[in-house]
Amino acid sequence: MAARSAHSFGGSAEDAAEEFLRRNGYRILRRNYRTRLGEIDLVAVEGGVVCFVEVKARRTDGFGSPQEAVDGRKRERVRHAAAIYLAQEGLGAVDCRFDVVSVLPNGEGSGLECELLRGAFR
Repeated sequence: MAARSAHSFGGSAEDAAEEFLRRNGYRILRRNYRTRLGEIDLVAVEGGVVCFVEVKARRTDGFGSPQEAVDGRKRERVRHAAAIYLAQEGLGAVDCRFDVVSVLPNGEGSGLECELLRGAFR
């Protein structure tokens, strides 16, 4: 049952992050783009820049902020998946960046709060 709850929370966090990005001017191109080398939670465009967005959610910040969980291994997997996405879409020479959206329950516990870190890694 815990796994189902975690999956449900993760899906809700991705929904919240996607809506947050839309409200902030992003156009979502893909969600959960998967390759054998890694996954990208959201691929979007903002101001002509292709953004590869990692969504990190936590139920509390007791063990650090969600964005702190995007470690070197995770960044490398996202970079590899992004390179594959760009090649598949014929977008080799476009401007791109890697963003992170951290998601935490709000103080009242009735919703989720999102925080965007643009250009979180190269």
